[in-house]
Amino acid sequence: MAEKIRGKLEGKELKLFCIFSILMLLAAGVFGSRWEDLGEWSIVRGLWTIVVSRDALITDYFELAGYGAAFINSMFVMAIGFVLLCIKRVKFTGLTMAAFFINMGYALWGKNPVNILPILTGALLYARLHRVQLSSCIYTALFGTCLAPLVTELIFILPFGKIINMLSAAGVGLFIGYALPTFSLHTATMHKGYNLFNVGFSAGVLAFILVCVLKSFGFESGSVMIWRGESPLWIVIGLFGYFTLTFLYGLFLNKGDLKGVIKICRHSGRAAADFVLLEGVGTTLMNMGLIGIVCSIYICLIGGDFSGPVVGAVLAAFGFAAFGAHIKNYLPVLLGVFLSTFLNQFQPTTPSMQLAAIFVVGLAPIAGKFGVIPGIIAGMLHSAIVTCTTEMYGGLNLYNNGFSAGWVAIVMVPGLEGHKKKEKNT
Repeated sequence: MAEKIRGKLEGKELKLFCIFSILMLLAAGVFGSRWEDLGEWSIVRGLWTIVVSRDALITDYFELAGYGAAFINSMFVMAIGFVLLCIKRVKFTGLTMAAFFINMGYALWGKNPVNILPILTGALLYARLHRVQLSSCIYTALFGTCLAPLVTELIFILPFGKIINMLSAAGVGLFIGYALPTFSLHTATMHKGYNLFNVGFSAGVLAFILVCVLKSFGFESGSVMIWRGESPLWIVIGLFGYFTLTFLYGLFLNKGDLKGVIKICRHSGRAAADFVLLEGVGTTLMNMGLIGIVCSIYICLIGGDFSGPVVGAVLAAFGFAAFGAHIKNYLPVLLGVFLSTFLNQFQPTTPSMQLAAIFVVGLAPIAGKFGVIPGIIAGMLHSAIVTCTTEMYGGLNLYNNGFSAGWVAIVMVPGLEGHKKKEKNT
């Protein structure tokens, strides 16, 4: 019986898992709206609030619009990416999981179906004009929606009429989607694949330039701080349940074999480490489940908040467990962020430190390649840099941790590689 089910699932395992995840978001949205008891039209009102509000870092949709609307918004954002890839018949791999779940997570604090569309359309335009397959740039487009808050922000800060502002914002979104596919290829060579959030780095550079241009004309934006400092039991239980089901699904596909989890930890994680292609779907799903559980346990242990940004960060790390991150290379950098709070002015529960601890997963390849101590140092350095970079682009690059991780890799990797070569020669 089990073998027959596995046979029917073959080739569709990840696609069905994404459909399941979309349905889970729908369920969370319905339950969240009832749990808050904000009225019959709370989800509709909340979605409208999300669309017409600023999205700069940090805008927690749990606090801004309610749990129900936030989860339904996340469902729509993930569904757009899912439909787009299905229409273009793009093969679902580990990179697909990373792109889907980082979008799913950030749709709880910055992305919505309206502000991501110009960027996605810009990528479509790039593919058409350069006569390349959309599959070659669609992932960059999905990751590139991290600049969606910039699209929204222009509607608020430009001095023209509402229609002109909206058209200008859409035009900038088209430019971002068009520019990122080639730009991100160049930035990848700067950190040599040791920052898993490469588009976060390239988008951060692009956002910095665009914000500087806006400032030169007297148009300025500032970061915000909307944060729901709560940990509802139903969200905590829901996350642990979801990650456990993911692990069990992978275990079923792997016919009960746990050895794959050990094998996946032998990879450094340096991009591009697509675990679906390297170790198979079942092993990858088990690894994703484990990373999700570890992140959730960490937030529970430090007494953190399961706010929209934190839940979104955990989901992003969960996705990148299919594309470079695993327990062995993540724990050292996570430990680095935690230890840094004993030396600097922040606490582990400071919002920026909670996010840094989860998003430092982007630097996991450093620990995977060079060892535990360099991994810890990378985590500590990341916790320092990430608190300074948001102001560079007015909080308009959602992947601020990806931008910071890029600088950590650029600073550390040349020295680590040089030291390793010296050891080999002696």
